[in-house]
Amino acid sequence: MSKRAESKAGAVAPPADQTARALRERVKELSCLYRINRIFDDFIGSSDDIYQRVVELIPPAWQYPEVASARITLDARRYATPGFQEGGPTQAADVVVGGKHRGVVEVVYTEPRPSLDEGPFLKDERSLLDAIARQIAVIVEHQEAQQERSRLQKQLMHADRLATIGQLAAGVAHELNEPLSSILGFAQLLQREPGMPEGGKPDLQKIVTASLHAREIIKKLLLFARQTPTFKGPVDLNKVILGAIDLFRHHFEKEEIELLCLLSPEMPLLAADAGQLTQVVVNLVVNAMQAMPGGGRLTIQTQVQEGHVVCVVEDTGVGMTPEVQDRLFMPFFTTKEVNQGTGLGLPVVHGIVAAHGGTIAVRSAPGQGTTFTIRLPLEPVADLENRPES
Repeated sequence: MSKRAESKAGAVAPPADQTARALRERVKELSCLYRINRIFDDFIGSSDDIYQRVVELIPPAWQYPEVASARITLDARRYATPGFQEGGPTQAADVVVGGKHRGVVEVVYTEPRPSLDEGPFLKDERSLLDAIARQIAVIVEHQEAQQERSRLQKQLMHADRLATIGQLAAGVAHELNEPLSSILGFAQLLQREPGMPEGGKPDLQKIVTASLHAREIIKKLLLFARQTPTFKGPVDLNKVILGAIDLFRHHFEKEEIELLCLLSPEMPLLAADAGQLTQVVVNLVVNAMQAMPGGGRLTIQTQVQEGHVVCVVEDTGVGMTPEVQDRLFMPFFTTKEVNQGTGLGLPVVHGIVAAHGGTIAVRSAPGQGTTFTIRLPLEPVADLENRPES
């Protein structure tokens, strides 16, 4: 005898009525699952819209839809039908994604109903609710997989763009280097010429100064393009950081910047170029200072994680928009005023880190500061002096 048929009819119904009612209930359950699946396949909108649509499909599939309401809770976000209230007879199923509890699906009756298999609920409804929870878990998994795929595609496109720009930068730098060296050499020769008029000496000095500045830019382009040799030796990253910080202690006091150093006391030696790592730290510290014109806090941390040395440089400055972050490592891109920067500092940092086999990541938001995280692989430092460098 079907309990669903008895509860709705209030008495034992003829077998044909029982079958028809049970069939209608089963159709409602299957329709609910089908519509949930269609929402996921066809709906274009935000995740919140999808889950709100799903929760509205649940009450009509239950035995007493006129007093049923539902709620989906996912990662502390809640989606409920109108009139949902806790405290009544409740049937619930956990949403488990990748073995981790992520939420719960609940159906509540706002008025008492006769006791059946599970309070006022039926076994079929328990199976349906479990199926809905599994379907929601599939939706969550699919959405997160899409987000991760988009993130990786964006990362690959960014890396490919940087590689292309690096090749172009290296080509331009090599082409400019020879004529620039000639300009600088002839200007310096003229400076030593005994018969050089006094009035021309200041102009010659301007040529020399401009040529030296241009040569520094070319060196930075070659660093970005990883065309400059890396001379690796045993390096203590903590000492590199402390040495770089000493250059700015006066500026920290003047600009009212609080410095917080959290350096791991058990830092292993890196196989690295100490001069280039110093340049990385200096560039990141300068950027942090410029992002905090009214003062703030600069935090530098080091730690060892899974075969890597990790260096984190965090400021409490103005932060950056996603659009700025996307172009952060592009040569000559800068948000500073004219004559305030060449736009090569962070590209050089990227090039040096990449040349050491490491990665650099940035996390930032307007008004919430910026965090750079550098990961450098730990390599054996023995016999580095005898190993040819590339």
